[in-house]
Amino acid sequence: MADANPLLDPFLAAAEDVTAVRPEVDLDLARELMGEAAVMLHNGLALEGLDEHDTRAAATVLAHALVDVDPTAAVRAAARDVLGDGELHEPEVVSGAILVAAAILQL
Repeated sequence: MADANPLLDPFLAAAEDVTAVRPEVDLDLARELMGEAAVMLHNGLALEGLDEHDTRAAATVLAHALVDVDPTAAVRAAARDVLGDGELHEPEVVSGAILVAAAILQL
């Protein structure tokens, strides 16, 4: 399906992962919040222009950053870190997309 949200699965997986290491986090609430974030970023076209490979990578990076204790710092660090990722096709574009996502989420 062309309109499928590529962020949803990695975001929901991150919500589940965080509850395994941080028992104070409620799974249902984490899933709800991450689902909403995935929809906001998808509707905001945060990852528009990335190829499929880089979209998957950016979604995974964003998902893990957003469940960090300090998501703002984690997202900013992720935007810097991807610049050195030799597996990305366009690291600068991925970095920019991560910063766009941060702006959409008002981080």
